[in-house]
Amino acid sequence: MKGTLKAKAIRLTAAIAAGATLMSVAACGAQPGGGSAKATGANATVWTLTDSTWASVQQTFEDWNKANPDAQIKNESFANDSYKEKIRTAIGSGNAPTLVLSWGGSPVTDYWSNENIVDLTSDLDSTVKSKVLDSVAAEGYRDDKLVAVPVGQVQPAILWTNKAVLKEAGISDAPTTWDELLDDVAKLKDAGKTPIALAGGSKWPYLMWAAYLIDRIGGPEVMQNILDGKADAWSDPAVIEAMTKIQELVDAGAFGDSYQSMSADDKKDTALLANGQAGFDLMGSWVYADFGTINADFAKNDLGYAAFPAVDGGKGDPSMLTGNLANYWSVAASASKESQKTAINYLKENTYSDGIVDGLLKSGGVPPVKGIEDKVKSADDGSGFLTYVYDAVKGASNYQLSLDVALPADQGQALLNNLEQVFLKQITPQQFADAMNKTL
Repeated sequence: MKGTLKAKAIRLTAAIAAGATLMSVAACGAQPGGGSAKATGANATVWTLTDSTWASVQQTFEDWNKANPDAQIKNESFANDSYKEKIRTAIGSGNAPTLVLSWGGSPVTDYWSNENIVDLTSDLDSTVKSKVLDSVAAEGYRDDKLVAVPVGQVQPAILWTNKAVLKEAGISDAPTTWDELLDDVAKLKDAGKTPIALAGGSKWPYLMWAAYLIDRIGGPEVMQNILDGKADAWSDPAVIEAMTKIQELVDAGAFGDSYQSMSADDKKDTALLANGQAGFDLMGSWVYADFGTINADFAKNDLGYAAFPAVDGGKGDPSMLTGNLANYWSVAASASKESQKTAINYLKENTYSDGIVDGLLKSGGVPPVKGIEDKVKSADDGSGFLTYVYDAVKGASNYQLSLDVALPADQGQALLNNLEQVFLKQITPQQFADAMNKTL
């Protein structure tokens, strides 16, 4: 059995550029519409996300198929949450697509430990190391072997704002401290707006609030102790205070009355902000393109973005980020050798090819690629967003991989369930800590 690695926080120094979405993507057996993950002969299969920033990657499949009639790649796309449900059984059942999409973290560790994915070192190590930012590339290695190849954009969680809504409520700028955020929540509520849009029905948006607050209050060591499985790590005072502050927001009416019914896949939280019904939304950078689709005038004139606020007296560095480094391709061990060869040859040609890099930038995504500062700057649409993201990930003192990915699957699911109860005020901060300590 191949060795396992503990999931751990991803550290960045100011000298290392890094990037940032959520769990591995695959299919199990026959799928809705009659699709199957199984490939035949030299043909390969792949499942991607419906997010618009995947268009440039999906275009490479079409181009590949035109050039390789005897080694086709069949792609199907699904919503994010659907993938998460399918992946729990897809890999182990032997019905994974040839190319398995993930967000790194503990799923990749498990796939490698259970011999569900193959070693790509001899074929792609030099390609990845020459093209991809070091810290993003590093997440694809297990036991010093390359088992997951980066793909897609960096995905930090950002505090999005509607500048027109804030102005209407008498707020001039995004909050830089927690106390300022609380003041802004009160002003927005008085103005008849939902202060903070939140897609609680998907649960995983809760993770961004937890990760940022734990780090801002206690610094990265607190989460590292949790990821290292230290006894009673969830009882750290920083965790208790973070959960207390979340419930403080709930008590203030920060999220409105219907956040539990909103789904991130439906982009209802994004629409609340874009359509002038909310002042803030803490969400990944991948929704940048969605704002323009939902309300082009808003995206052009009133969309704002900022770092998560600092907490007075906190030990964390305000440059810290949470989110995802990128997505990652692995090659399924259950696929035929011919299908694997097709997938590997595709990756040799299309690991951050110029078409993917240019397409990502055009769609509002920032690739974790070395030496593209000039491309990022020239692709910026005047809002400065792409440059902001690229600079933020390069300057981040610490980058916390999304907790449901960084933690082992059982702990990640327990965290989602317990965080939901914190937001709904069904348990106290101490009860949250007690429950999570039992998972260590």
